Amino acid sequence: MLNIKKEINGSDAVVTLEGRLDTTTAPQLENELKSFMESVSSLVFDFENLEYISSAGLRVLLTAQKFMSKQGSMKLIHVKEDVNEIFEVTGFSDILTIE
Repeated sequence: MLNIKKEINGSDAVVTLEGRLDTTTAPQLENELKSFMESVSSLVFDFENLEYISSAGLRVLLTAQKFMSKQGSMKLIHVKEDVNEIFEVTGFSDILTIE
């Protein structure tokens, strides 16, 4: 299960994820992002309550990163150690901005 909370303030968007970002929930996030990404120049993901991310979730983040690099910036904040370990093992820590 994944809860997605988005806050859009002008051209800034914060997406807070809670639960698991996996094969089942990745399409949900992808659809949510498609609904507003073209209108923002700053995208922040708050992963404080994200417990797990699978390869399907990584794919959604990579797609979002590629899109946002053309029109602004994207970063991840409050990433838990378990999730950060997945980013490091897969090399995504070199691609994504993690604070």
